[in-house]
Amino acid sequence: MFPHRLTDSRAYDVAQAMLEGFDRHYRLFSETNRAAKQRFEAADWHGQQRAQRERIEFYDTRVDECVERLQREFDIGQLSGDTWQQVKLHYIGLLTNHHQPELAETFFNSVTTKILHRSYFRNDFLFVRPAISTEYIENDEPASLPTYRAYYPTRDTLRQTLLRIVDNFQLKREFDDLERDIDDVLAELHRRVGANVRLRTNFQIQVLSSLFYRNKGAYLIGKIVNGFSETPIALPILHNDAGRLVIDTALFSEDDLLMLFSFARAYFMVDMEIPSAYVQFLRTLMPRKPRSEIYSALGLQKQGKNAFYRDFLYHLRHSSDQFGISPGIKGMVMLVFDLPSFPYVFKVIKDYYPPQKDTSRELIKSKYLLVKTHDRVGRMADTLEYTSVAFPRSRVSDELVAELQQYCPSQIEEDGDMLIIRHLYIERRMIPLNIYLQDATREQIEHAVIEYGNAIKDLVAANIFPGDMLWKNFGVTRHGKVVFYDYDEIEYLTDCNFRKVPEPRTEEEEMSGDIWYHVGPKDVFPETFGPFLLGNSSVREVFMANHADLLDHTFWQGHKDRIKAGHVHDVFPYEAHRRFAIQRQPIATLAA
Repeated sequence: MFPHRLTDSRAYDVAQAMLEGFDRHYRLFSETNRAAKQRFEAADWHGQQRAQRERIEFYDTRVDECVERLQREFDIGQLSGDTWQQVKLHYIGLLTNHHQPELAETFFNSVTTKILHRSYFRNDFLFVRPAISTEYIENDEPASLPTYRAYYPTRDTLRQTLLRIVDNFQLKREFDDLERDIDDVLAELHRRVGANVRLRTNFQIQVLSSLFYRNKGAYLIGKIVNGFSETPIALPILHNDAGRLVIDTALFSEDDLLMLFSFARAYFMVDMEIPSAYVQFLRTLMPRKPRSEIYSALGLQKQGKNAFYRDFLYHLRHSSDQFGISPGIKGMVMLVFDLPSFPYVFKVIKDYYPPQKDTSRELIKSKYLLVKTHDRVGRMADTLEYTSVAFPRSRVSDELVAELQQYCPSQIEEDGDMLIIRHLYIERRMIPLNIYLQDATREQIEHAVIEYGNAIKDLVAANIFPGDMLWKNFGVTRHGKVVFYDYDEIEYLTDCNFRKVPEPRTEEEEMSGDIWYHVGPKDVFPETFGPFLLGNSSVREVFMANHADLLDHTFWQGHKDRIKAGHVHDVFPYEAHRRFAIQRQPIATLAA
C-alpha cells in the first residue's frame, strides 16, 4: 500500500536526483544519435560502429553513477520502505510533463533494484506497471521537431513531393542523381501498389522527422496514406563508390520493414524527442512486431527489456503450460528451455563443461556481450540478459528442475513457491537448422543451405568467425532467414589465423589418425569443415555448388586482410536484386 502522507523530506530530493540521472543519460544518448548524421555525411564508418558499440554501455554507466550519488548524498541503504514508496510517488509527480516518462520509469527500476532486496520488487516500490501514460504526449517546444511531417501531393505533384521529402533532411553531401533515384522509387511504387490507384481526398505521405542511421546507411521511414489504406515506405540512402549519395532501393511492405527492423540486426541511431511517438508510428507499419522489439531497435534496449518482461508476466498469467527442456541436441555450455506457448527460449550457462570446451562463465558472458555490441548484420540473434528471474515452481517441469539442479546448481534457488534463476539469456525461438533439414523438401534444403552459407558470409563481412559452424548452432526464422545463435566460441575474424592443412612429409604422417602438424590456439583450417557439415549428399551438392569457397582458407584470409586494412563491407537488409543499381544494369552485364 502507498503511504497516505508524504512525510519524509528526503523522498523528494531522492526522486529529483534519480530523474536528473535519467535526464543526463538521455541527453548523452541523444547527442550520440544526432551526431550520427555528421558521421554518415563524412563516411566515418568506423566512428559510426564505435558510437553504436559505446552507446550500449551508456545506460549501465549512468545507472551506476546515480546509485553512487544516492549512496553518497542520502545514505540510501538506510531509507525505510515507507520512504521508498514516497520516493516513487514524488517521481511520478516529476514525470507529469516529461517527454520520455516510460524510459524514466525504467531507469528508476534499474537504480532501485541495485539498492533494494528482491522482496521489494513489486509495484509499491517499482514500476511493475507504467504509471504515466505515453498517449498524446505533445511536443510543445518550438525548437524541437514534430514526430513526423505530413505531405499532401496530387498525382501530378507526387514526384516533386518525393524530391522535397528527401531534400528536407538537408544531408550535407551531394546525391549522385536524385532525380533518377526518385524515378526509380516511383517505378517501384507503381509495381507494388499499381499505377492506376485512385488517390483519395486525404492522400498524404507521413515521414518520421529523423533519419534512421545504422552502419553505412541512413533510412527514411514513413507511410503512404490513401483513404483507409496505409503503405509503409523505407528508402535506404547510401554512399556509392564515388562518395555520392544514392537511394539504394525502395521498400513498400510490412515484411520489408520487419526485415529492416529484425531482432538479428544492430540498433538504429535516431534523434527522438518523444520515443513513444516513434514506437507508436512504427507499430502502424509493423503491427505484428512486439513493442518491446521496436524499442530495442531504436537503441532503447533497456526499455525493450522492461516491455518484454511485462509481456512475459502477462503471458504467464494467461497460460497454463509448463516450462520444459527445448528439443534438439543439448548444448555443452548452455542449458536451454522454453515454454511451448511463448515464442522465446531461455538459456542458462552451465556450471561444468566437457574437457574439449576450454571456457568459463565470464568468458561466455563476454562473448554474448560482444554480440550485443557488434553489428549483427541480420545473422546473429539479439539476446535479453536478466538476473534473478522468478518462475512459478508449479509451471516448471520436474524434468527441467532436475536438469537445472544437475548442470546449473549455482544458478538456482527455491524461494517459497518460486524458482529463482540468478542469470539467464532470452532469445527468439527458431527452428534449429539441423532439425529443419531432417524433414525438408529438396527445395527447402536448397534454400536453407544457400541461406546457411550466406549467413556465414555476412558474419565474415562483419568481422565475425562463428567458431562452431555445425548446423545445430543456426536457426531458421519465420521469414526463412538463417540466423546464428550459439556464441560461446565466437571470435573476431581478424583474431584468427586461417591456414591450409600442410602436406604430409612422410608416409607415417599421411597415414596418421592424429593431427601431426602444429596447431596454434587461433589457427583455423577451413578445408576440414567438410566432413562435419557435408555428410548428407543432398546438402553437399547444394553447398559445393554455392559455397565451396567457405572450405578454402584464401576466402577467409582475404576478408581478414581487407578488414584489417580498414575496409567496411556492405551488408544489406534486403535482397541484392532489389537494389536500383543492379536493376539498371544491362541484362548482358548481369549474365556475365
